Amino acid sequence: MSYKSILKLISLINATLAAFLLLELAVAIIYGEDFKDLALFIGIFLSADLALYWYLRNQKLNLGIKESILSVNLLWIVLGIVGAIPLYIYTNVSFASAFFEAISGFTTTGATVYTNIEALPHFILFHRSLMHWIGGMGVIVLGVGLLSIINPTGSLSLFKAESTGVTLEKLTPKIKNTALILWGVYAGLTFLDMLFLKLFGMSWFDAINHAFSTISTGGFSTKNSSLAYFNSYPIYWTTTIFMMLSGVNFLAHVKLFYKDTSGYKSEEFIWYIGVFLVLSTILTLVHSGMGVELDSSATHSFFTIASVMTTTGFATTDYSLWGHISVGIIFIAMLIGGNTGSTAGGVKIIRYLIIFKTLMAELKRIVHPSAHISIYIDAKKLGNAVITSTFGFFFLYVLTNVALAIYIYARGYDTMTAISGALALVGNIGPGFGAVGPANNFADFSDIDKIIFSIGMIMGRLEFYTVFVLMSREFWKKF
Repeated sequence: MSYKSILKLISLINATLAAFLLLELAVAIIYGEDFKDLALFIGIFLSADLALYWYLRNQKLNLGIKESILSVNLLWIVLGIVGAIPLYIYTNVSFASAFFEAISGFTTTGATVYTNIEALPHFILFHRSLMHWIGGMGVIVLGVGLLSIINPTGSLSLFKAESTGVTLEKLTPKIKNTALILWGVYAGLTFLDMLFLKLFGMSWFDAINHAFSTISTGGFSTKNSSLAYFNSYPIYWTTTIFMMLSGVNFLAHVKLFYKDTSGYKSEEFIWYIGVFLVLSTILTLVHSGMGVELDSSATHSFFTIASVMTTTGFATTDYSLWGHISVGIIFIAMLIGGNTGSTAGGVKIIRYLIIFKTLMAELKRIVHPSAHISIYIDAKKLGNAVITSTFGFFFLYVLTNVALAIYIYARGYDTMTAISGALALVGNIGPGFGAVGPANNFADFSDIDKIIFSIGMIMGRLEFYTVFVLMSREFWKKF
């Protein structure tokens, strides 16, 4: 294994991250806030990364499967530490809490430990949103774009280790170009969202922060009451639309620029929109049946389902107070997730389609034992490896959620807090119900709890296999 290749890659990505952090200095200067410690940290961090990269400049980046997987896991730990340092320096929290907040930021979970967000300095608020935005598309995708310039043949394995899709579809001959085009679309959607939010009444600062959090499906807000603070239907509907767009496979958006709409005709996209409309409509009817005006009910219901289903985590109201039926509907949305290749977390629609079609095929085989039944998605036959991987993922998803839920319950919390809290963390959703509902946060948990929760968020972000494979003896012996 090439440890020097791993260090060179991490130094390259960290140097890029340090460049992004310079934006926070600009925010601090604009608002006249104390930035001396931040500047010192960024200076040391950037210098160390550049020095390490210079030391390893002649080292070829030979990234095989083992190196790629180790790089991804190590990178997320480093991100948590780097993101935590400004929070630890400038806010009154423990390092474990700061680490939790940073991991929540980079994994686009949106769970927070801060009870008074509006009291935080502007550059810290921007720091939280920036972590979302960087983590949304995946630091590795950005890293692949840079890495391919240096090592065109070694980047694909790294992209697969981070990619949240069932398969990797390359639109351009070079993966570097695909990664950079994806970031271009990502930045374009962010810019459009920011403009609309500004148009409908947000300040420029609030607009850019909420755009970062929306397109990344993260959920960090600059306000204690999230988007409820703005009390604006145009802002709510704008955010709903952009959350849903961010829950779509970004390759579909890229194809649109090539005048190819096939990405919006896939089975996954059709089911994604269908499930959203059905759940939102039912929730609207249930909520309006409680005496709420229809326009208000529709606005908050469609927003809430979009927020939970895309694992963004914004809130316009405390939906945990809407009654048992409403909570049940929202709970279903928590289990779904967005499309593969999107910034959303969760199980993803495509996996449910594969599982459902596989189960239907097994039922047919019971009736027709000698029949050869194949499974198709978008008219393409699925191989056994994809089906096996899907069921394996679902097992690991359930196993991780059950283990974390039992842990939370054993810590003395009620059943709803335990189950929804586990789903919110592992699914990178953010808020759950009970003690971790939309009107609460994770501040009261112990430092040990927050470290364990951070691991859960990383596992959900990396979709389990990349983490669990480290526990395999075969992984260490075979490669």
